[in-house]
Amino acid sequence: MDRPDNAVVNNDNELEIIVFFIDELTPDGPPYRGYFGMNVAKVLEIIRKPQVTGVPAKHHEAALGTFNLRGRVLPLVDLGLWLGKRTVNSASNKVIVSEFSGVVTAFIVSGVTRIHRMTWSQVEPPGKYLQAFSHDSITGVVRFDDRIVFLLDMEQVISSMDPSLKLTAHIDLASATNGSGYHVLVADDSPSIRATVCRCLEQASFTVSKATCGREAWDQLKQWEQQAARDKIPLTNLINLVVSDIEMPEMDGHTLTRKIKEDAVLKQLPVILFSSLISNVVHEKGRLAGADDQISKPDLSRLTKCAHGLIQKSLHPQG
Repeated sequence: MDRPDNAVVNNDNELEIIVFFIDELTPDGPPYRGYFGMNVAKVLEIIRKPQVTGVPAKHHEAALGTFNLRGRVLPLVDLGLWLGKRTVNSASNKVIVSEFSGVVTAFIVSGVTRIHRMTWSQVEPPGKYLQAFSHDSITGVVRFDDRIVFLLDMEQVISSMDPSLKLTAHIDLASATNGSGYHVLVADDSPSIRATVCRCLEQASFTVSKATCGREAWDQLKQWEQQAARDKIPLTNLINLVVSDIEMPEMDGHTLTRKIKEDAVLKQLPVILFSSLISNVVHEKGRLAGADDQISKPDLSRLTKCAHGLIQKSLHPQG
């Protein structure tokens, strides 16, 4: 199954997810089937289980090794094993070849069901118990009539397999711009990425607030807007810039950006979209939504410089 050409050509706050399942062995009785999903825009293709020829990586037991796909050597990850499950090994297993932040990785799963088109408002944020139980690997929950589907934080899976891909490896403090006196709101549904982005900005002397999704970020921005009006102070005394992921439960980054830019007061705030999903089509959607800049993960050094530059420009437009 190839990735649809129109996978990300949809309206604001819409997405397409591909649902797959993992059959887990149980002590007694039939295997338990758990359903998971990821954004179709990050899926390159789905293939049959390949013959692994490479030597498995040593730093994680879920790394099965490598295989050759049309002249390209790709790592193969047992996603069930990564999730801590004893899975059913079958010749019917499928492999999802995906790309995140320019890194192509293949994940073996028990099977694939279908693609669902929906809106981010249908995706629920995971509760604290689910986050703790899943080790923060689940970023969203989708409830269908006959099943519950968990959206996985695939960037976390990939970075755990290869420490060199962790976002922290790309922080360049030597070139970080001084953001002292400036307040940034960061919206990202991935706990690990959100924490890393916030830490990077804080190390560059920015004051940082966090939001777990676009809806939470919007509610916080409206509170600041109301506070500024009540206290008769400029909005920029309270907040200076928004950094937002694109894929988030309840409200995605494009919708958040558009709502900010359509608000008579909030529109003065610069917005940076910081995502692993910045393709040409997605970039155009961000531009139409009003984003002031769009940066692909994991370029944290560029993020801090861009944040400082956009804030300076918004505060001193003639400078």
